Amino acid sequence: MLLQEQRDPDLDVLLGLAIDLTANLATEDRYRRLLEGVRQLLPCDAVCLLRRDGEAFVPVASHGLVEDAMGRRYLLAEHPRLAQIAGSMTPVRFSPDVELPDPFDGLLEKDATALAHVHACLGCPLRVEDQLVGLLTADALLPDAFADLDPRLLTWLGALAGAALHTRRLVEALEHSSQRLGSVARDLLRAAEEQRGGGLLGQSPKMLALKKEISLVAQSDLSVLITGETGSGKELVARAIHHQSARRQEPLIYVNCAALPESVAESELFGHLRGAFTGAEQQRAGKFEVADRGTLFLDEIGELPLSIQPKLLRALQEGEIQRVGADRPLSVDVRVLAATNRDLVRAVAEGRFRADLYHRLNVYPIAVPPLRERGEDLALLAGHFCDQARVRLGLGPVRLLPEARAELAAATWPGNVRELENHLFRLVLRAAEKVARGEVVVIEATGVLPNEVAPPLTPPNAAPARGNLRDRVEAFQRQQIQQAVQAHQGNWAQAAESLGLHRSNLHHLARRLGLR
Repeated sequence: MLLQEQRDPDLDVLLGLAIDLTANLATEDRYRRLLEGVRQLLPCDAVCLLRRDGEAFVPVASHGLVEDAMGRRYLLAEHPRLAQIAGSMTPVRFSPDVELPDPFDGLLEKDATALAHVHACLGCPLRVEDQLVGLLTADALLPDAFADLDPRLLTWLGALAGAALHTRRLVEALEHSSQRLGSVARDLLRAAEEQRGGGLLGQSPKMLALKKEISLVAQSDLSVLITGETGSGKELVARAIHHQSARRQEPLIYVNCAALPESVAESELFGHLRGAFTGAEQQRAGKFEVADRGTLFLDEIGELPLSIQPKLLRALQEGEIQRVGADRPLSVDVRVLAATNRDLVRAVAEGRFRADLYHRLNVYPIAVPPLRERGEDLALLAGHFCDQARVRLGLGPVRLLPEARAELAAATWPGNVRELENHLFRLVLRAAEKVARGEVVVIEATGVLPNEVAPPLTPPNAAPARGNLRDRVEAFQRQQIQQAVQAHQGNWAQAAESLGLHRSNLHHLARRLGLR
């Protein structure tokens, strides 16, 4: 009993964290328990665990920070406090009056103004065998919040946090390779990035399901047909599949089928010999040869000319291609990924796409969810794009006010992630005009939701509708919707009002008719 009464509660928390290291926990649960322990030990308003990625640090878990903070990368060259922590062998506690900017200024949930400066800050370098693997930071709005902390407590806490990151590294190494521990440690950061989806940001249920599908099919050599709306991230999915596959050391070659004129499409894909046609002044390898032993990504596959489709089918079926002007085929080992925002089933029915090629490409279909179906990811993406805008425009910190985040959440984003990115870059650029270079750029609500854009329209010279009555009715509905959207400059809400429909009903009808 006496021993129990004298036990230090801080040691109990540390002991619990140490036990978690040996428990069979998912990575997210391990990080969650770690942050809960830190909050019990430190009087902080925010805590963040960051993993090292070269000369930058990427958040993997946090508490008390706004959501968009998790979408940012923190470069050492731009954040002197993080650089000082990273260069230390022991925990660093900053004086409340130090003039170095805090990387989380304006990003604390309790910071209602989004501009007030954090007053108390500390950080622990997370090292394993003298290698810096990450950082643990804690911030508080009270200037003297960390004044009475025991330095030994911070050292122990840093050691356990570093071990937690290291445990994740070991688990991933065992799952994906049998290399020696030292080799795994050197390659781990690259592997961890591949695990995160190769640039696919989001933790919504639909994004987690998408990442699971990617991880599953990446281990095979199956052809994949990636479908989704314009701007939803189909190319990122293709890159993630390649980077998680056994072909990741070989090239991923990109081809935009919509940009291939029929006259040069065969040469671009399969190559040609010198003199094979006018202008062929030298021998040239096609995309299939360049991608040999790697991956070929055929974007906008629905636009591939019909005359080329049989040759592509042969390459997929037989693994053989033939250069223009050659009399012998070449064997290639290429995995093909294709993407489209078109309804290929309809294209097959209308004779614009070969059925056998469609089935050869559609061995493993993956549908990329539109942004409106993954609203939980909006804040994360917004933070990421604001940070990208900051870097590309050479600005100071970029902060989204709560009302601006609410405005973004209220938009429907028909252009998906690409539209969100473009919109945020415009907002950052306009807001930056109001402040001196290097000062905080504040994104406020504009009062106007981003404009919705019209879907691809049927060419003016399209053939008249044919078929039974249902086909003709659908063709007429399609034409009326396109004309209404065009007349209102792409604003679907106004188009719906002019047609006497609710906007959601118009969206539903447009999807059924293949317009979205």
